[in-house]
Amino acid sequence: MAVSAAAASTAADQSAGGLPQFDLSQWPGQIVWALGIFLVLYILFSRVFVPRVGGTIGVREDTIAGDIGDARRLKDEAEGQARAAAEEMGQARGRAHKVAADAKAAAKAAASARQAQEDARLTDTMAQAEARIAAARGEAMTHVRAIAVETAQAMIERLTGAAASPAEVEHALGEA
Repeated sequence: MAVSAAAASTAADQSAGGLPQFDLSQWPGQIVWALGIFLVLYILFSRVFVPRVGGTIGVREDTIAGDIGDARRLKDEAEGQARAAAEEMGQARGRAHKVAADAKAAAKAAASARQAQEDARLTDTMAQAEARIAAARGEAMTHVRAIAVETAQAMIERLTGAAASPAEVEHALGEA
């Protein structure tokens, strides 16, 4: 019968008071357990969880700061290399302009030399042509006098019917 008396007393407690947390007689035990659990959780959080999370956050911040530092260093190196490349490109352009100017000057000098040779050859050709023209003119002039004498003789003979001697025609042409 002891079991039934205990069951009856438990049933009577439950029906009389309602929820145990609202029963003021049980509050001191509940407060002790709540303080104990709070203290254990506080110690776990303050000694284990927070330091681990803080360490992880610190490592992560250090990693991020290191990565940012590396990125800045690499950016500075890249900018330095870009400046060096731009400087080399400028020097290469300068050398290219100098080579182009030298080639242009050499081509101009070669063209001037060829022009001078052609001018000299043309001058020689002109001098030879003028000499041939002068010789032809001189020869033609000697023939002109003979032609004039023959023409004058033919005209005199035709007009007068008498033949004139070449000496007389030469003498008449000399006075004219």
